[in-house]
Amino acid sequence: MKHRTLGRTGLEIAPLVLGGNVFGWTVDEKASFTLLDAFVDAGLNAIDTADIYSAWVPGHHGGESETILGNWFHQRPANRDKVVLITKVGSAFAPDKKGLSKRWIAQAVEDSLRRLRTDHIDLYLSHWPDPEVPYEETLGAFDALVKAGKVKAIGASNLDATQLAASLGAAKKAGLPRYEVLQPEYNLYSREKFEGDLEALTTREGIGVIPYFSLASGFLTGKYRSEADFGQSPRGAGMAKYMNPRGKAILASLDQVSHDQNASLGEVALAWLLAKPGVTAPIASATNLVQMASLAKATTLTLTADQVALLDKAGA
Repeated sequence: MKHRTLGRTGLEIAPLVLGGNVFGWTVDEKASFTLLDAFVDAGLNAIDTADIYSAWVPGHHGGESETILGNWFHQRPANRDKVVLITKVGSAFAPDKKGLSKRWIAQAVEDSLRRLRTDHIDLYLSHWPDPEVPYEETLGAFDALVKAGKVKAIGASNLDATQLAASLGAAKKAGLPRYEVLQPEYNLYSREKFEGDLEALTTREGIGVIPYFSLASGFLTGKYRSEADFGQSPRGAGMAKYMNPRGKAILASLDQVSHDQNASLGEVALAWLLAKPGVTAPIASATNLVQMASLAKATTLTLTADQVALLDKAGA
């Protein structure tokens, strides 16, 4: 499996990043370990999580995903050096435990390192924009972590083109490290947030791009075709927004390419992202071994120019 360079970080990753949001949410620790073992065996090497995962689950407080990953590293210590570990800071645990201030980043990184049972994070991302904190303060806090060896590289999630450009300008002016990776929402259905100015900026600046919601929370796998299907998973309740003529046209185009490629709809949707020159590697989750094998297969799938054009047109 040919690895891709993640922006200017020097980190080499397989062309798919495993989403760790499911660990402790829809899969327990034992099942998570099984999936993580299969992930390494498949030749994949980048895992994305966040300090806040999975605080949305009743009875959870955040940190559950990082804790499971940390326990896996502890039981299989050789795997830590095989993995590019990505986590995020900035989501709200409490009114005084959120955002991108120097104070909170300094505390949050220690909390993440403790849960992850490691001495460094390979790629540390700001999770959300924080309009109350100047970019110089945030980047200065990240700079201190890089110099201390606790973080290898930094990036940002959910910035638009104006915000990313402002952060790059602030970094240059203050002589601070810049965001080298962007994590935007981007998939065959949700394209407006990335395509255009933001895609042009990341391409021009050589910034790595690892999109999340690559399968539109499962919609692009084709398992949700009507309201009757919404009860299949905890994410089913969010499928109604995709059930419109455009969403159905996208599924129809995926059905056609899936048939021609002898591949699943999800594999085709991920291959479409991988065919985009501005994308380094999409993020996708798995909750069972069949799905994990499918993620690995997607990295080997090459769409024809006509197939990419068909999908582009359906999702335009």
